[in-house]
Parts: sequence; structure tokens; C-alpha cells
Amino acid sequence: MNVVVVESPAKAKTINKYLGSDYQVVASYGHVRDLPPKDGSVDPDNEFAMVWQTDAKSAKRLTDLAKMVKSADRLILATDPDREGEAISWHVLQVLKDKKALKDQPVERVVFNAITKQAVLDAMASPRAIEGDLVDAYRARRALDYLVGFNLSPVLWRKLPGARSAGRVQSVSLRLVCDREAEIERFKPQEYWSVITTLSTPGGDEFDARLATLDGKRVDRLGIKTEDEAQAVVGHLNDAAFRVASVEAKPQKRNPSPPFTTSTLQQEASRKLGFSSARTMQVAQRLYEGIDIGGETTGLITYMRTDGVQMAPEGISAIRKIVGTEYGDKFLPEKPRYYATKAKNAQEAHEAIRPTDVARKPSEMRKRLGNDEARLYDLIWKRAVASQMSSAEFERTTVDIDADRGGKTVGLRATGSVMVFEGFIKAYMEGADDVTDDDDDDNRLPAMRAEDKLDRKKVTPSQHFTEPPPRYTEATLIKKMEELGIGRPSTYTATLATLADREYVIIDKKRLVPGSKGRIVTAFLESFFEKYVEYSFTADLEEKLDAVSDGRIDWRVVLRDFWTDFSHQIAEVMEVRTTEVLDALNEDLAPLIFPARDDGSPPRECPLCKAGQLSLKNGRYGAFIGCSNYPECNFTRQLGEDPNAEAVDTGPKVLGLHPELQLEISLKTGRFGPYIEMPAEEGEKPRRASIPKGWKPEELTLEQAVSLIDLPREVGLHPESREPIQAGIGRYGPFLLHGGKYAKLESVEDVFEIGLNRAVTVIAESSDKSRFSRTPAALKALGDHPEGGAVNVREGRYGPYVNWGKINATLPKGTDPQAITLAEALPLLEAKAAKGGKKPAKKAAPKKAAAKKPAAKKTAKAAETKAAAKPKTAKAGTAKAAAKPPAKKASPAKAAPKDGDDAADDDDLPF
Repeated sequence: MNVVVVESPAKAKTINKYLGSDYQVVASYGHVRDLPPKDGSVDPDNEFAMVWQTDAKSAKRLTDLAKMVKSADRLILATDPDREGEAISWHVLQVLKDKKALKDQPVERVVFNAITKQAVLDAMASPRAIEGDLVDAYRARRALDYLVGFNLSPVLWRKLPGARSAGRVQSVSLRLVCDREAEIERFKPQEYWSVITTLSTPGGDEFDARLATLDGKRVDRLGIKTEDEAQAVVGHLNDAAFRVASVEAKPQKRNPSPPFTTSTLQQEASRKLGFSSARTMQVAQRLYEGIDIGGETTGLITYMRTDGVQMAPEGISAIRKIVGTEYGDKFLPEKPRYYATKAKNAQEAHEAIRPTDVARKPSEMRKRLGNDEARLYDLIWKRAVASQMSSAEFERTTVDIDADRGGKTVGLRATGSVMVFEGFIKAYMEGADDVTDDDDDDNRLPAMRAEDKLDRKKVTPSQHFTEPPPRYTEATLIKKMEELGIGRPSTYTATLATLADREYVIIDKKRLVPGSKGRIVTAFLESFFEKYVEYSFTADLEEKLDAVSDGRIDWRVVLRDFWTDFSHQIAEVMEVRTTEVLDALNEDLAPLIFPARDDGSPPRECPLCKAGQLSLKNGRYGAFIGCSNYPECNFTRQLGEDPNAEAVDTGPKVLGLHPELQLEISLKTGRFGPYIEMPAEEGEKPRRASIPKGWKPEELTLEQAVSLIDLPREVGLHPESREPIQAGIGRYGPFLLHGGKYAKLESVEDVFEIGLNRAVTVIAESSDKSRFSRTPAALKALGDHPEGGAVNVREGRYGPYVNWGKINATLPKGTDPQAITLAEALPLLEAKAAKGGKKPAKKAAPKKAAAKKPAAKKTAKAAETKAAAKPKTAKAGTAKAAAKPPAKKASPAKAAPKDGDDAADDDDLPF
């Protein structure tokens, strides 16, 4: 029996049919190991030794695989034909070696670019060994990403609360978006005018001509800058005599574009189909894995993660044959077309994306495919076919016209283009709708000859203003990343998704707009890590990694050169005071956060007190703009808010006295909205409650305030348990509490109006739905906390959260619970602990035996064992030092709280 390892179960099932009963094909389900998100996973002091961790699901699959391999005749690693696929094969082999599952069985690596029977059988006939250079390049990339993310992200958490992560490619991609936004903000529109003259030939045919020369000088698009200049030209043309000075016709050719790569497919699918990059790759994956055709699953396209533009000889031959039969011999060039990759850092020689069998026409496959798959297949098929077709031929005509008045001549020019032969446009044209036989050329000029007299019909001046460069779309950003050599096909989609998930970038009508978090993170990195977000530095690093792939440089040399400077920079920035960081950001982001005001007052003058200066401030939930005169002035503004909006005094408003306690209740406004507060009774904290959603603070009465401040409200005793049922409003909305378990209420009004019978029913219904598990099963084990104890991701009643001992920290909205790392979880736990969460209780020390005294040697040995087990002290600048909360030190938010910072702190509730 031969065991074959592929990545996906769908692929395993298909390939098993191709190979027959002598083969057992199993799926690895993608990567089986990764670097655990904790300090020490990459050790720069030990030749960048890497510690790999197998997740629970993969561990079971690998155990089963090891059992199969022990009794197998041969192991064949057939993961995807790219760097990631090579790495997965290497991981699988290493795990099997560690499990001693391999004896003397041969181990072979095979790759196929398409899931078709012939492609698989051909690959099986040409096995090779795992390419060590490709694995080294993968290890170098993975180590770099770890070292950057695991060391840079904690610096952000310390210096910029609210910032969530940074990455080697992610941060440079974000900078592209932010730089474009800054360019748009700096842009100043420039006025210009165009003058169009409508003329007619002796035969009566009309056409338009533009101003070309004025006073013997060429006039470009911005040549006429004012209305007075335009009207002077109009006056001349209204009195001028027109004649044709010259007519020149030149043949032109337009060559087809190469077949798709990953990035060009994403760009065209965005332009023509409106697909996001993620959607494009999901649909392409389904086309690659194939559909059932004649009882056999067959892949419809070649591998969709590639930088290569070349096609296999058999693919070119099949396409040339279909061109001849479908379009005719005149559409088939004499020789095949061959393309060369222009993108920087292209991957190893993979084929372009093409149909596995071009005879499967889009019209026929539409019946077998879903709408998305059919449309994308149509795009891929036409692009591949067009790439082997003849050039389109045009005749471009240029007519120069003299407009003479009293010996002074103004030159006009008219241009037209006539398609002589469609060529590849018959099948497909990049960036435009498909051209058919019925399409007419709308830029054709009437027949004219030199010295022909022309009649003026009208002269039309038009005012215009230059426009700023457009914001990036996913497609244009990917194109720019490819041009600069940033990232690679397998990372484009994930990088864009991360920027959106982190709320660093907001997608508005397909345009990428940097969020305030993204602008601040980019400004911080440009100020303190400028080298590492430079486009050229990132591209040069990619070239070095490609050199590793080619075996021209040792991967550890690349890591050593990078880490020497990077670790030094990390240590330096960790010593920078937060005030210095904010000062630098105030200067760099001044156009964004302190724009000019309509009333002409200084941009940084506090609009409320007029005495303080506005500045960026750090809070528990990120940066905001506040007054330097705090606490005398409590003016705050969120980033992105209109600086010209009327400043409102958010000072406290006394609502009245509590009827029982005779304590003053005030309405206040904090950075996170309005809330009410009642002073502390003796030995207690002040009571605070947020204003519920839908309630208007300006209409709040004393009675409503008292009802809020007295929450939770006791509804009554449960008839069975005789324990009290309470109603309240928590972080996630209104709830009932009984016996330590919660049930959600439909509205805030229910909190004050619900009776005992209805409350008992709500609790019973919630219990029936099994929503009250106190300790849900772990979704993902993240590793050990620096202070000891496991950190897990669990699924709560209202979403996933991170758990460490008795501390539960809700994951931010939109976070994938399977994607979060320990490095990202630690600051969430730290923030929750700062709010009053408890650390895991330490086990009590065992009682000492009364009689015997331990021997000295044994005591020394125990101390040595304990010292060995104790985690190493983190170095300056490492993630562990950054992630571990400092002892007895308030968080920045607690050190100088604003009104409302601690309002309605109901984080202990699951709502």
C-alpha cells in the first residue's frame, strides 16, 4: 500500500479515484504545525532554532497517518505546488520521523499543477525529493513574520493602546493606503479650461477638434488656466477661417495580455465581476478542485496561486487549436506567444492560470457550475484563449487644422482610431467589457484631405478642475504591492483581510479608506521604525528570501542581518516615553487631527476653554483628542470627528437627590458616552450607570436615574430554588441573574417591568437551550501565560472570549477565534485584569511533614530542578517583557481617568 498526503479532503477523494486501490490518499487539512505564539518559539541566540507546535486536531490526524505509514510500502507527499505546499510536506515528514513511523520506506515528493487524471499520473511518474532550499525560504519567512509581529506588536500595545498588531507585510501595505490618503488630503485642485470646436467637412460630416497650439507653442491639458484665457481663444475661433493643414494615418497594433496570474485574476475579477480578492480566491479554489464530469471529479483550472505567466506546451497547443476552429486561421498567429514574468519576486516557475481542458467552453460549463464559478471560469477561459490570438490592428488618424484670423493662427487637432482587424479583442480585452461583432468604433473621423476648407459649427469652452489620485481598491492595491515586490500571491488576500479586521482600513464603496487607528499606527511606525516600513526595504528582503529559495544564500544569514538591527531598534523604542510618542504623532498627523478651522482660530486651541492645547491622548480603548487643561477642562473629541462642530460643555448636571440615601445624582459625559454617578457611601466606590441605548440624556429624569443607579433590581424569589432573581443591564444588554446563571432580556424596559412569573419562564427557556455552561469547552489552546496557567479561547453565550484562570476577556468584534494568538490575547487579559479581574488562584503549598528534616543534597537538587523549570527572564524589547503586566502599576487609563471612563463597568457580566 502506498500512502499519499495531499492538503484537502476533496482533493484526497478525487486523487484516490485516479490512483486506484493500491493507494490510500489522506488529507493534512493544510498546515499541521506552526510556531506557538509565545516567547522562545524562534531563538535568535541559538541560530534561530524554531519550536514547532501541532494543534489538537492535526495531532490526531498525524497519529492516524503514522499508523498508516508504519505498514505502508511508500510515502508520497503531494501537497500544493508552491512554497507553502513544500513546507507542509516537510512538516508532515518531520512529524512522522519524530514518531518513528518511517523505517526504510522510500519518501517521495510529487507536484501537479492541475487536478486531472493525466496531470496526477504524470506527477506520480516523476517523483523528487523535498527541496530543502524552498523549505529554508519558508522557515526564513515564518521566522521573520514571527520576530516582527511578536516583538513589534507589544511595543504598539505599550505605546498606542487600541493598536492591535503590526506585521512585516501588513504594515507596509497599510502605509500604502495611508500615503495615498495623505496625498489626497494635500491635493489642491487646479482650475483649467478646455475649448472644443465643432467643425464640418465639405461633405457635411461633423467632428470635434481640440486646441493644440497657441502663439506657436504646444498647449497641454492644463494650458488654459483661467476663463479670460479661454474666452480670448473662443473670440479668435469665432472669427477664424479653418482649413486642413495635414492628415496623417498610421497603422497601430495592440497585443493581447498574458494569461492570468493570481494578482491579475484578482484585479480583473474586481473590475469586471465586482468580486473581492477573498471571493475570487474562494471561487478559484472550487474551480481548481473541480466538479463531477462523467462520474469523475476533474479540476477545471490550473493552480490559482502563481506569479508565472507561461503555459505548458500542451496548454498552448490546445489553445491554438481552439483558436483556429472557433475564430478562424486569421486570428491565429504564425508562432505561439511566449510571455515573461515582469512582477518582482515572482515565485518559482509555476504555470499561469488556465483551463485544464480548453475544449470545455464556458457556454457548456455554465450548466454544471454555480453563477460565481461560471462567471470566473468564463473570464479565465477567454483570457487564456486571447493570449494566443493575433494582435488587434488599428489605423490611427491625426488631422491638424489651422484657424487663421488676421494672420494670427491657432492650431487645432482631431484624432480618430479605426479598428482594421479585431484580433484577440474578438475574444477578450483587459479592463473592458467583451467586444462583439456588433460593436462599432465611435472615434472614427470623416474623410478629409489637406487644404480642405472647414466650416465652424460651434465653439464650446468648459471649466475643469484637476482631481486627486483615487483611493486604492483591493485590486489596485494588490497591483501596487506586486509592482513594488511586497508580499506574494498566497498573502495578498490574508493581508487585506487583516487590515479590515483590525479596523485599520475601512472599505467604502470598494475603496480602501484608512481608519484613524491605521493612520496612527502608520505614523508611529514611520516615526520610530521608518526603515522597516520602507517599500524598498521590504522588497529587498523579499529578494533575499528568493535568493534563499534559489540556494544562493543561507537563510540564517538573512535572519541574522535583519535581527541585529531590528532587536536594537525595539529595545530603543521601548525606552521612549509615551509623551514623546504622542508629541511625534501630533506633529506627523497634524493635517489629520488638527485641520484648519472655519473661524480661523488656531487648530490646536481648545474650543471649549480656549486656554488649553489639543493633543493626542492615550486611553484604555485607544487614542483620542483631549485638552491639556484637564481636569479643569474635560473637552474630548474622537479621531475623525468634525473639528468645526460646536464644543459642548460636558460638565456634570445635577438631577437631584436619591430619595432614600439623600445623595446627589449627577449626569456626566465621558469619553464613551453619557452616564450617571452618585457619590460613594462610606467605605464604598461611587455608583455609576451608563445611559441605556435609546434613552435621551437631555430628557433623563431623576426617577429614571434612581432606577438605573439602584440596579440590579430584585424581581423575587424563584419558586423552586428560593434563590433571588435579579434584573440588570450589563455590558451586552439587559439580563436576568439567578443562581450564578444569566438569561437575556429583550429590552431595557423589561429590566424595570418584568414580573416573577415571566422571569421564571425566561430562565427556564434559556436553560432548555443549554446556554448556561459556566466553563465552555476550549475552542483553541493558546499556550501558557507568562505568569503560569493555560490561556484558552472559549465560546461564550454572546461570543468568543479569552480565558486565563478567573479572568475572561471578550474578543473584539470581528476577531476570528481560531486566528487569535497568545501575543494578541495577553493585552486583552491585562486590560481586563486592570479593571478588577482576579489572577488565577495559586495552589496552597503542601503541609510540611513534622518529623523528618530533608537532606541537604536533596534540597539543593530540588532547588536546581525548580530553577530549571522557571521561565527565562524576558530580554528588553521582547514580547514577554511587553506582555507581562507590571506589578502594582496602574494602567494608563486608570492613572488619569476622565469623567465616565469607568462608567457602567459591567465586564463581569456575560452580556
